[in-house]
This record gives sequence, C-alpha cells and structure tokens, in this order.
Amino acid sequence: MIQYKTNYSRNVLFQFLLLSVLLGFLLLINHEFLLNLYIRNQATSTGYIVNGSILSLFLLGIFRIIGLLLRYSKEESALKRFIQNMQNSDSLPTERINKKSLIYNRYTSVLEISKHNVAVNHSALASTLMATESTRLSLPRFISNILILTGVFGTIISLSIALMGASDIIDSADGISGMSIVIHGMSTALSTTATAIVCYLFFGYFYMKLTDVQTELLSGIEQATTLYIMPRFTYQTDSMLHEISNLVKALHEAAHVMTQTQIDFSEAGRNLNTLSATYADRLTRLGMDIEEIKALLRSGFRLSVD
Repeated sequence: MIQYKTNYSRNVLFQFLLLSVLLGFLLLINHEFLLNLYIRNQATSTGYIVNGSILSLFLLGIFRIIGLLLRYSKEESALKRFIQNMQNSDSLPTERINKKSLIYNRYTSVLEISKHNVAVNHSALASTLMATESTRLSLPRFISNILILTGVFGTIISLSIALMGASDIIDSADGISGMSIVIHGMSTALSTTATAIVCYLFFGYFYMKLTDVQTELLSGIEQATTLYIMPRFTYQTDSMLHEISNLVKALHEAAHVMTQTQIDFSEAGRNLNTLSATYADRLTRLGMDIEEIKALLRSGFRLSVD
C-alpha cells in the first residue's frame, strides 16, 4: 500500500487562504497606524521604494508558490487515478490521465526502456525527476534567501538618512529640518525591518510547505513505480528464479493431477470390464432361459420342432 497524502497541496492552499484572511483582518483593524507608518509624513521616497521592493518580491514569490501548489494538486490527482487504474485490471494504466503529468511520463519512460530490452535504472529515473523538480523552486528559494536581507538593506539606507539628518543638525544653527530627517530615517528603518520580517515569516512558512508537498508527491511517484510499474517491465535474477520456482510448483501440481486422473481412468476401465463381463453373463443366462421357455411352449402346445 502506498503511503502518501493525496490532498496535501489542497490542504496547504486552504491554510494559505485562512492565514491570508487573518492577516488581512489584522491589517484592516490597524490601518490608521499603518498609514502613519508607511504613507503619511514621509520626508523622502526611500520608504516607498524599499517597502515597495520588499512587497513586490513577496508577491512574486507568493504567486509562484500558489502556481506550483495548483500544479502539484493536479499531479496528486493524476497519481491517485494511476494507482486506481493499476489496481483495476479492467482499466488501462494511463486511462484518463493527463499526458503531461509526472506519473504518465514515468510510465512511458519505463515502457520505452523495456522495449529496448535494457534494464531499468530506477535510481537514475528518481534522481532525474528530483533534479528537474528542484529547479522549479529556484525562484521561491531565491526570494526566501534574500527577503530578510532586503529589510536589512532598507534599515542600512534609513540609518544613513538619519545620520545625514544628524549631520545637518550639527552643521546648521536651525536643526529642525535635520531633526525631521533623523525621525524619518528611524521610522523608515523600523517600517522596512517590520515589513521584511512579516513577509519573511509568511513566505518562509509556505515555502517550507511547498517543499513538503513536492517531497510527498515525489515519494508517492517512486512508491508507485516500485510497486506497480517496475514489476511489469523489469526482470532480475531473483525475480526470474522466483518465477521459475512458481512454474515448477505449478507443473508439479499439474503432474499430480494428471496422475490422479490416470488412476481414475484405470479404475473406470476395470469397472467397465467388470460391467461388461456381468452383462455378457446375464445375456447368456437370458438366452438359456429363452430356449427353456421355447421348449416348454412346444411341449405344452404339442408343437412340432422344425
């Protein structure tokens, strides 16, 4: 029995929906604070640029994760259908399965290799599939690695702005404008750091769940290959010996049945001979009885013997 979660990606998408709604609710009830922190009283456009860049990277990664989760959901459905087809002897293995699915490509690959009378290297197929699928996570992996660094970068820029404001305070007699720059720099540092941390936590969790979904799916494909595909198209020494052993046992049983049948036929022949002898004896007795009756009839009716 294959051990894998058939609806794992859908469960992750459901979690994403719930957390998105919760996060949206928290943003809604704190919208005044967020407006003051991110939009109002901004002395420079640094906050807009840095926070916008962080959110853009975050949304790009989220859209990529959602697309991969939807794709893996279809792959899970195709794998489930393939296993049902293999367990049902009346159905073809690839019946009602998308030709672009991973399990369909695995089945056709093993089938094509077996046609050339070449041993199927399951490990090579598994490694190739793992390498191919890992490249699909390149963008989410990159965003997950640099997302927190964008917050650090924004903090460094904001602190630089604050230092320039402090320099203006020292150099000028009227330090009001410089003080506003310092406050703006500290506020921007706080906002960029907070944005990067929140985005990193949210994105990092679902990136981790995406890798779990991929691992679970690939595990299911390899289990299906081992249990259903490889036994159909590969023959190794141990399997051949096992098949020969089963054949010898079947032949032994057939010989035993044939011997028993021969004994039954011999017994039937002896019974038939006995029956034939009994029937011949009865016919002889019947002939003698008929002759005796004829003699009695002639004597009784005084008939002449012709």
